[in-house]
Amino acid sequence: QVHLVESGGGSVQAGGSLRLSCVVFGDIYPVYSMAWFRQAPGAQREAVASFYSGGGNSGVASYVDSVKGRFTISQDNAKNALYLQMNSLKPEDTAMYYCAATFRRPRSPLGVAEYNYWGRGTQVTVSS
Repeated sequence: QVHLVESGGGSVQAGGSLRLSCVVFGDIYPVYSMAWFRQAPGAQREAVASFYSGGGNSGVASYVDSVKGRFTISQDNAKNALYLQMNSLKPEDTAMYYCAATFRRPRSPLGVAEYNYWGRGTQVTVSS
């Protein structure tokens, strides 16, 4: 069994910052890729950022254009944790944020269908 638990969401004003955390519990070795996705009400789930490590200690981060320069994804293998530092938040960043993991090599690290383990989400609300 593998469980992902997110935390760190909240309500902030535009321009503010939040740091999301995701801890992975269970038999998790090796994790090929982890990612953050988000879903606003009435919208489809979309990618935010991914961290492809291929089971190693370092990795490659990828971001969607709308968050480049504002968000930073990082991973701490020792803590089985994934983080998302979100700066300069905008009202359009408001959504439920989900952490996801895959133990298979993804063809597209930002693809929703690539991930088979998901957390329950943490809400981020940005007011103008």
